[in-house]
Amino acid sequence: MATDAVPQNARRAALASLVGTAIEWYDYFIFGSAAALVFGDLFFPGTSPIVGTLSAFAVFGVGFLARPLGGIIFGHMGDRVGRKRALVITLMITGLSTTAIGLLPTAETVGILAPILLVALRLIQGFGVGGEWGGAALVAVESAPEGKRGRYGAFPQMGNAIGVVLSTLAFGAASALPDEQFRAWGWRLPFLASLLLVVVGLVIRLRLMETPSFQRIRDTAQVVRSPLKDVLATHRRSLVLATGMRISENVLGYIILTFTLSYATQEIGLGRSSVLFATAIAATVGIGSTFLFGALSDRVGRKPVFLFGAAFTAVMAFPFFLMLNSGSALLVLLGIVAYYAIGVGAQYGIEPAYFAELFDTRVRYSGISIASQVAGIIAGGLTPTVATALLAWAGGHYWPVALYIIGAAVITAVAIACAKETAGISLDNVRTPDSVGSSTV
Repeated sequence: MATDAVPQNARRAALASLVGTAIEWYDYFIFGSAAALVFGDLFFPGTSPIVGTLSAFAVFGVGFLARPLGGIIFGHMGDRVGRKRALVITLMITGLSTTAIGLLPTAETVGILAPILLVALRLIQGFGVGGEWGGAALVAVESAPEGKRGRYGAFPQMGNAIGVVLSTLAFGAASALPDEQFRAWGWRLPFLASLLLVVVGLVIRLRLMETPSFQRIRDTAQVVRSPLKDVLATHRRSLVLATGMRISENVLGYIILTFTLSYATQEIGLGRSSVLFATAIAATVGIGSTFLFGALSDRVGRKPVFLFGAAFTAVMAFPFFLMLNSGSALLVLLGIVAYYAIGVGAQYGIEPAYFAELFDTRVRYSGISIASQVAGIIAGGLTPTVATALLAWAGGHYWPVALYIIGAAVITAVAIACAKETAGISLDNVRTPDSVGSSTV
């Protein structure tokens, strides 16, 4: 009977992490779509299209500034009082702030107050998302059966891709409206729909059990007083390596999902709906590829799969832009799908299991949250802005953006090469030489 309970709890945890993460990333990515398509005109009027897009992408990047704070606070909560409570709160914060964005007045109505309110809500949204990923990853990984952490850890990552699909379809449907209606009120609908999704996510997460790993340290009074202090004192190498390992997929993911949307519509002249459709197909295929790469890492190890993803990202950088610039709908579709499904999937699908295996249970939520959110600032939020600026600097030529992607892939490859192989280790035996001195209560 007990044996049957383990897979059942693992499946429930995987589903909860997938659904909740899908909802939170839906919230986050509709902001990226709106930044690429409409926020420049509505909140930064009177500027040229490129300046308006840059301003909107800058606000998109602002959300990443709040993510490390969310990672620290909810990491502390997750390591002190449990993973479940942190995940319920992050879902509410992200969902309610997203709904509020859909109710914002534009600059035409309230002037400078409009972009100020947009920035404030984006910061709150980023704060919630900052604590989400670490908890969702740990709920899935710490509840997984031995030998299947890569497979179960892929579920929150699949939730990310589902969030991309939902957000892309939502904005695709809204952008199919006549342009005047889309700009007047149609863009608001995907944001307002978030409220319904949050209710669904809360019902699922409130039924979630605490993870076995955290339950064991709580039962044996090993909960640390200051997870942030302890992780900085005992896991500095893991923090640096995990941060570096996340650079490549962050850069590539936001190039494909955000920058490509504005590049393909403004520079190449492709239709909004066709690019959104290609992104939705890519994310749909990415759901399956993320799971396959996560499961593969259980069989062949985390390092080989992760290195393959970084290498593919570097090799495909220039061919990807050649496919976009061809103007062929088929080549654009194939380029976006292949790059996302393989380049992002082979790296992103491995991260929850790999990162969790680098940190002690007592500081694991804090460790993986800080590493992922610092990488998010460096490589995620800045990417659309940096890529747009590089494009403008090069007079519309894509080669600096391709080199930017390659540079990110090289950083990740070096971090992977310096990391140890962790597949197959016991999560309860992760220790660093100086972790014995951690303060517990």
